[in-house]
Formats: sequence, structure tokens, C-alpha cells
Amino acid sequence: MRGVGRGLAATLAAPFLVLALWFLASLAGALLPGHVTPQPGPQIHEIRLIGTAIHYDLALPLTPEIRARFAFAQSAGVPLQDPSAAWLLIGWGARGFYTQAGSYADLPLAATARAAFGDASVVRLEVWPGFRPDEVPQTRTLHLSDAGLAALLDHITAEIGPPLPGASLSGTDAFFHGQTRFSALRTCNVWLGEALRKAGQPLGAWTPTPQALRLSLWWNG
Repeated sequence: MRGVGRGLAATLAAPFLVLALWFLASLAGALLPGHVTPQPGPQIHEIRLIGTAIHYDLALPLTPEIRARFAFAQSAGVPLQDPSAAWLLIGWGARGFYTQAGSYADLPLAATARAAFGDASVVRLEVWPGFRPDEVPQTRTLHLSDAGLAALLDHITAEIGPPLPGASLSGTDAFFHGQTRFSALRTCNVWLGEALRKAGQPLGAWTPTPQALRLSLWWNG
């Protein structure tokens, strides 16, 4: 019986050990230099990163160029032309998990497991009114060149497929089918890291958690 108890304890502890190793590996990946595409020119375009407990969104100012680039989202329910809309929030994640993420505590276990082992992805677009960085916790401001912004927009729009009918977390957002897959090795924060490195932002090679992304941004100045 004692041996059975030890075996059961080891079985129960195994997922927590794997999670701990994954988290520690993410910190190492944050410090390991990733491939960055140089994007020369004055860094005149401000973008922002909006963090939550498990996820980072990208926020782009709704300039005429951004409104035109994402004009397709208007017909899907994203009010880009609303006079009060000042920022476009862009997030990427697992379809089963992200489309139900309005209440993390109520997420089905199946959706969480599917996200970890591999799920189709979605892109979420939402408009926000103007805000100061100090008004939203875990906001980070970055600056890009013309070439960097163009590369960032290319990365985002290449990921966006048709709208996902009936999926919404607020009255000013819409979900779209993603083109690539989500997993524990390629999370929303990894996808965002890929986008930022293409835009010329120095960043670690693997940033699957918000903590890893924040560490990498701090490490790279």
C-alpha cells in the first residue's frame, strides 16, 4: 500500500513538475536572443502592449492608415469608424480557450487541455477609446520605424482569416479564424514575440508567458 501511495503521489505531482519546468524554460527562452529583422529608420510610431495575468494584447493607434488596413473588421462588428475609437487591440490565441476567456474561472477543462496540446487559433480585434499608459496595468509603450510598423501589420494581417460567427467578448470586438496553430510551445505571447521581432524589436527567442515577455523586454532595454 505504501508503494501504491508513493506512485499515486508521483503521478499527481508530475503535471506540476512539467508546468514548473516549462515556466523555468520560458525564463531561459526570454534571455536567449531571438532572430530580429532590422527595420531601420526613425522610430516614430507608438504602439502599446496590454498585459493580463496570462496574455498580452497589442494596441495600435487608430490612424487613417490603420483604419484602412483593418477596414474589413467593420462589417464583422468592430466599430472602427466610431469617433470615440482611438486604439485597436489585437490578440491571438487558442480558439476554444480564447473565445471563452471572459471568465477564466469558468473555462472548461477540455478547452484548457486542447490549448496546451494544440488547437486552432483565432485573432481578436477590439476598439478602445483613448487611454494613458498609467491608466491600464501592465502597459508597455514601444516605438517602431515606418518599416517596422509595415512588417508588424503584414504579420498580423497574414494571420487573419474569415470572421468567426457569434464569438465576442464585448460589444466592440470580433474573432477571426487564425492561419497557424496554438500550443504550449507557441502561445499567444510567443506569437506576439514573433511579430515584435519582425518589426525590429529585440526580444528573446521564446516568450510563452507574460512573465517571460516582460523579462525579455526589460533585458533588451
